[in-house]
Amino acid sequence: MAAKKKQQNARPAASDKPATLKDMLNPEVLAKLQAQANELKATEEERRQEELRMTAEAKKAERKRLENDFEYLLSQSEGKKTSKYD
Repeated sequence: MAAKKKQQNARPAASDKPATLKDMLNPEVLAKLQAQANELKATEEERRQEELRMTAEAKKAERKRLENDFEYLLSQSEGKKTSKYD
């Protein structure tokens, strides 16, 4: 009878935390999933960096185009001349 009480006391200790998917998965499968997640994160980071680079290049090209646009340069210089201190 005493042995049954010890086993019953041991069960609640083990069931304090419910089993998670991580506990139930084979370690090899878990390692593959983690590797895949890391690969996806790296791919997303590369895509984000490429997008930032493309945006910076577009801004640079637009700035260069505007610097060669005489009308834009004239309008910019006129805006600077008309201040309240002139």
